[in-house]
Amino acid sequence: MVLEIARFAILAGREDDFVAAYQQARELLAATDGFRSARMTRGVESPSRFVLLVEWDTLEAHTENFRESERFLRWRELIGPFFDGAPDVEHWVNI
Repeated sequence: MVLEIARFAILAGREDDFVAAYQQARELLAATDGFRSARMTRGVESPSRFVLLVEWDTLEAHTENFRESERFLRWRELIGPFFDGAPDVEHWVNI
């Protein structure tokens, strides 16, 4: 299992729009072969900052099955307009 951790800074005043767009975009993740689960969290002290945790079967499930698909393009169309800078994305494995 690979854990994707993506950190997003969202434009001030657009946080609720981002949340609504993510609700639609999440289905694109879930439709990807190798997807296990996803959870979006929002900062308490920094409400314009969000962290997405996605569990994938393998790294390739994310980097190939999702990132190289039309679903990823639609994902970015939905949530990208709310970004305040590029997301920070890393992958993690259990030890």
